Amino acid sequence: MKTMSTFPTVMQEFRDQSGTTLWDLTHAQPRLLVFLRHSGCTFCREALSDLQKRRAEIETHGAGLAFVHMMDDADAAPFFAAYGLADVPRFSDHNRALYGAFRLKRGSIAQLLGPKVWLRGMQASIIKGHGIGRPIGDPFQMPGAFLIEGGNIVKAYRHATAADQPDYVQLAAGCTIPTPKRNAA
Repeated sequence: MKTMSTFPTVMQEFRDQSGTTLWDLTHAQPRLLVFLRHSGCTFCREALSDLQKRRAEIETHGAGLAFVHMMDDADAAPFFAAYGLADVPRFSDHNRALYGAFRLKRGSIAQLLGPKVWLRGMQASIIKGHGIGRPIGDPFQMPGAFLIEGGNIVKAYRHATAADQPDYVQLAAGCTIPTPKRNAA
């Protein structure tokens, strides 16, 4: 895992698919930054599906979404588009420098393949239909979600197992600048 000198430095060095730095993005608007494991992970697919469904609810709290992944943009673009999230800023982190800066570690066998993980995996992949795909990225990397505002972590969720399901709306509720409600007229 590549390491960088400081947290602000790493946020200023990474650019999304449009060329905007993570630093600038979080200064323009609070962001719920979701770190994914690998593209084949059934739990990541489930998370993307949930985030797409709850996106409007997250945004009412004033937070925009952003993702960190380990794919090339050629692989990432259709992957996120399949979940209706192609327009969301995403940061490719092959060397896992952002993962390291946010203190997301590689998982143990129990965190990735324990009995509870297998049970939830069966539920997510077969019952909910999220399937399993070819892993692009480090299959041992643990995920996480962070509410970032002005370059600072406001809330953090670091998964204890790959199967954990954070409440993304609750994480977004920590924004200090909620979006005003729109009139229905």
